[in-house]
Amino acid sequence: MERPSLMVANWKMYKTIHAARAFGVELLRRMEEDPGPRGLTQVLCPTALALAPLAERLRGSAIRVGAQNLDLGVEGPRTGALSAYLLRDAGAEYVIVGHSERRQEFAEDDDLVAAKVVEALKGQLTPIVCVGETRDERDHGLTETVVTRQIERVLSAVTPDREVVFAYEPVWAIGSGRTPTASEAEQVAQLMRNLIGRSWPGTDALVRVLYGGSVNRDSIRTFAEHTSFDGVLVGGASLDVDHWLDINRRWGEVRC
Repeated sequence: MERPSLMVANWKMYKTIHAARAFGVELLRRMEEDPGPRGLTQVLCPTALALAPLAERLRGSAIRVGAQNLDLGVEGPRTGALSAYLLRDAGAEYVIVGHSERRQEFAEDDDLVAAKVVEALKGQLTPIVCVGETRDERDHGLTETVVTRQIERVLSAVTPDREVVFAYEPVWAIGSGRTPTASEAEQVAQLMRNLIGRSWPGTDALVRVLYGGSVNRDSIRTFAEHTSFDGVLVGGASLDVDHWLDINRRWGEVRC
């Protein structure tokens, strides 16, 4: 069965509230002129400050909104924290969990990532769980070991009765302009699907696996041509409306 494609824009610490809303307005205008490929879902993940204004502007459209991170708990005395409950109220439907920048810069380990996935599901958010190896780990032949450890920790914490999306993002590729070869990426995607199938029997054909890591309009076809991937997690290339629409269009030409 063909899994619906999922195209996720991670804006990281870019775009003011005004800029995020302006992007949404322009994207809607362009899609009214040309709806683009059918069979894919777009998810925009702005900063926490822009989440509610962007979600309000996109209300009623086919474009979904997600958060870039969440904290544990629901409400309470945790200065600066944002729970799944609060993010959902602001309009989020998805949330990125365990991005390599969170793992490296904020010391988020596998246990915390798994706990956040549990919280996301409790709060009615669909988690997009990132896994991937560093350059040093890759050079030492540890890609399979690292990805297996990261994904199995999540699979052991939740049950397959709720949607969980996984994204392979080789850390060494993010922001570098380099990407793994098609065969290298496909090998990791197949590893992920095998792990999902082993922990959640019968569901590996349903769970969506994305690719992330220096995705742009030039590299997108490489990943669209491999059916192990169901979409992409895009960083810097998603900040420009033209580039974002090109990514979606070129994916759709292959897959939709």
